Amino acid sequence: MTTDLLVGGKPLAVTIRPDGLHGLLGIPTSPKGLVIFAHGSGSGRLSPRNNHVASGLREAGLATLLIDLLTPDEEQDRTKVFDIPLLASRLSGAATWVRLVPELRRLPIGYFGASTGAGAALLAASTAGSDIAAIVSRGGRPDLAGAKALARVRAATLLIVGSRDVPVIDLNRVAMRHLRVEKQLVIVPGATHLFEEPGTLDEVIRHATGWFARHFEEVGR
Repeated sequence: MTTDLLVGGKPLAVTIRPDGLHGLLGIPTSPKGLVIFAHGSGSGRLSPRNNHVASGLREAGLATLLIDLLTPDEEQDRTKVFDIPLLASRLSGAATWVRLVPELRRLPIGYFGASTGAGAALLAASTAGSDIAAIVSRGGRPDLAGAKALARVRAATLLIVGSRDVPVIDLNRVAMRHLRVEKQLVIVPGATHLFEEPGTLDEVIRHATGWFARHFEEVGR
C-alpha cells in the first residue's frame, strides 16, 4: 500500500478499507505514536471537541486518526449507533489499516474514546492479539465493554470524567474494579459530561498527552 501523506501539515482526508469509513489523519513531524479516536453516539470525525483534543495531541508530537465508525447509511440505524461490538470491530479494523501505511506502521497505537466510544475502545483492546499501548476515555462509558472484556484489556487505561457528571463517575468506578492493568481515574473539577466549561477540555488534553507519551515511550524501549 502506498500513500502520499502530508507530514506536519493539516489533517488529510482518508478512507479506511474495507468498510469505506471516512477519516482525518494528522501526522506531525517525527511522531512518537498514533492515537485513533472512537467517538460517542451521534458524533464523528468532525466532532469539535475531539478535533480540539486531536490538535493538542499533534502539538505534543502524536499522530491522530479521527474516523467515522459507521457509514452515513448505518448512522441512520439507531441500533448500530449503540452496537458496541460493531464499533469495536471497526476500531480494530482501523488499527489494522494503520499497520499497512508505511509512514505509520512502526508507531505505537493508542485509543481515545468518548462516551460510548470508550466502551468500543476497551472492547477492541480486549481482543486476542491486540497491541494497543494505551487508552484514554473522556466522559466515557467503559462499562459498556462488559466486565469480562475489561478484565482482558492489556493496554494501560486512563479514565477522565467531569466532577459534575456524577452518574458517569459511578459507572467509571465500576469499570475500574474490573480492569487488571495499570489504570487511573481523573476527575476534572467543574466539568460536565461534554467538558464544555472553559479550560476543562484543555485539562483533558494535558492528562491524555502525558498518558499516551509515557506509555508510547515504554513500547519503544
